[in-house]
Amino acid sequence: MLKLPRFKAAAVQASPVYLNASATAEKAASLVREAAANGAKLVAFPEVFVPGYPYWNWITDPVTGSAWFEKLAKASVLVPGPEVDIVRKAARDTGCHVVLGVNERSPISLGAIYNTLVFIGPDGALLGKHRKLVPTWAEKLTWTGGDGSSLRVYDTEIGRLGGLACGENTNTLARFALLGQGELVHVASYISLPVAPPDYDMAEAIKLRAIAHSFEGKIFTIVSCSTVSEQIIAAMETVVPDARARLQRKSSAFSGIIGPDGRVVGDSLIDDEGIVYADIDLERCIQPKQMHDIVGHYNRFDIFDLRVNRRPQTPLGLAEPEAVAGQEQAGFSSIPGQSE
Repeated sequence: MLKLPRFKAAAVQASPVYLNASATAEKAASLVREAAANGAKLVAFPEVFVPGYPYWNWITDPVTGSAWFEKLAKASVLVPGPEVDIVRKAARDTGCHVVLGVNERSPISLGAIYNTLVFIGPDGALLGKHRKLVPTWAEKLTWTGGDGSSLRVYDTEIGRLGGLACGENTNTLARFALLGQGELVHVASYISLPVAPPDYDMAEAIKLRAIAHSFEGKIFTIVSCSTVSEQIIAAMETVVPDARARLQRKSSAFSGIIGPDGRVVGDSLIDDEGIVYADIDLERCIQPKQMHDIVGHYNRFDIFDLRVNRRPQTPLGLAEPEAVAGQEQAGFSSIPGQSE
């Protein structure tokens, strides 16, 4: 008989220790322990929580912002790496699943930073990572786009878990690619964006996107959004004098949990720092699918055909010679210092 998990989820709404990766990782580990002490089995963190969001892209010109890009590149982390290990230990110590947003430094290129979601199991294992497919608008000045190799759903003891970062929760095909892999629990990680156009309500837009994904897929969505701290404002005031007025705009962050009927489960947060919790019962995903199951009976796969390219996109493809006798005769020669 089918028996689906029930558990408590936690969505963190907080700010990083800006551009300090190790200190932010320690803060994240502390928040994991706090959420676990309150019964959470899944803890979701904001987009690029470690070590913060490149707000300068939105408030100054690209040339001025270049110096800040260098600061972020130096403060970004490797995955796996020591900063992520701090959070992995907290997951292992508490038995929590964790989804953590980081700025991931490329191990190859000094100019490539990825907006990455790191998926961590309750034993501290690194389940995988997702690199944001397309940086949004001004973010293109900072992040390199990911590829389809990370568009995955993880089969965990709390259900099939997936996630997307910020604006790509608007990407219908990316969302469907996760639903088509059986996603039941979706983490949508965001940043507070007070510098949006004047008529744009960021908190409402975040909530709307989560409602759409949950209602369309009949799944649970855990929304985690960052906040803009005094530390961030003070740093950006060194970039432009009116940074405070531009970064203190209200209704710029929403964190909460949406059920398969598209309604908020439990409490939610707008702008303020904190953790919100909700009880998840995946059996609630069954009955709504009788009406609309867009990855089952409520679709026409003879008409629609979505294909995902999961080949990793790399800067260089190396065709290495086979280590066989008579290499020299085949046109290969040994390279000093290089193993065969």
